[in-house]
Amino acid sequence: MTPTATTGRTVTHFPMLDERELGRLFYRRPQPIPVDAERELLATALGATLYIPAIRDGLVSLIERAAAAGSVSIVIDLEDAVPDDAVAAGLHAVVAALDTLASRGGPLLFVRVRSADQIDALIAEMTTGADILAGFAIPKFGSSCGRDYLTRINRASGVIGRRLYAMPIIETPDVLALETRDGELTSIAALLAEFRDTVLAVRIGATDLCGAFGIRRDPDLTIYDVHPVASVIAAVVNILGRRDGTGFVITGPVWEYYNAHERMFRPLLRNTPFKEIDAVRFRTHLVSRDLDGLLRELVLDRANGLQGKTVIHPTHVNVVHSMCTVSHEEYVDALAVLGVDDEHTGPEATGDVGGVLPSEYRNKMNERRPHRAWAERTLTRATVFGVTRPDVAVIELLTTVVDR
Repeated sequence: MTPTATTGRTVTHFPMLDERELGRLFYRRPQPIPVDAERELLATALGATLYIPAIRDGLVSLIERAAAAGSVSIVIDLEDAVPDDAVAAGLHAVVAALDTLASRGGPLLFVRVRSADQIDALIAEMTTGADILAGFAIPKFGSSCGRDYLTRINRASGVIGRRLYAMPIIETPDVLALETRDGELTSIAALLAEFRDTVLAVRIGATDLCGAFGIRRDPDLTIYDVHPVASVIAAVVNILGRRDGTGFVITGPVWEYYNAHERMFRPLLRNTPFKEIDAVRFRTHLVSRDLDGLLRELVLDRANGLQGKTVIHPTHVNVVHSMCTVSHEEYVDALAVLGVDDEHTGPEATGDVGGVLPSEYRNKMNERRPHRAWAERTLTRATVFGVTRPDVAVIELLTTVVDR
């Protein structure tokens, strides 16, 4: 297989918006992100990672439609989404889809394999598809099996002449059980540190974690209401998501619902923000699709140090991306914390000078040392997802992009 190149390929969020809409909504527009960008920038750009079963009919057209509607990263799933008797057919479908898409361009494409040897099988069978493959999602990642996966991915990178990324999925009983959790996560951290340049982001498999307890959360609850799993998320962020140079981007777990269900509790969206922009009917639409629960969970993801999210339905993608945008208030606070001006385009600061500054919005104090890591992450997110105008709330963005 000849070496492949990614020079010039980029991904950009909100591709469905025209110039007028971009100008109306954004103070700083989402920037094109090269697919060979620095790791943390590219990991942030993953946004809502859409999972599509490998055996879906019309796989290529599904991927192309999803990309046109806003998907920037897609995982083609060969694991849980494929019955045992369809594994070979699924693998051939993945190869065919990648070979077709390579000549057309598209989003960041990953494959979730069900075994380490499928990595070798895919690389051996692909032709031009290697040009568009971004890497592999590794299910049920653990300290005992992880090295084999990561070694094979590095070997595959050597075969195609370009870096392929790994996205380990934390979802095994060893991280669920209290008596083994800390030891297993510490071993995983040591292993991932050995392969740091290969690991793009760490994902959390909330469905498998819930399943180990016989739990399936309903749409009235977020994953943070399921305390046994919420405690795993906290431990994963604590050990694998540190901002001291040892951690990785940790992505939010999947939201499982996309159609109306019978509700026991009140919706999680207040009426007032929707009334202010004459969008009460749109609020009803969000609630009827259980998207109010997704919005609430996205807020909690961010509060707990997670970025982006796994999604299983295309209608979730632009909801996630809207919630990833940076408000003008967040943006000016981040600039102040880092001591840079409005022409700044990256997260680097001028120095750790310390001190406390009042926010330009006159509603909080910005502490330059404690808030530094937050500010760096916020400016990275601003580059990827854009900064909304001071008079544009996230609800206005949602009304523009949802169901586009």
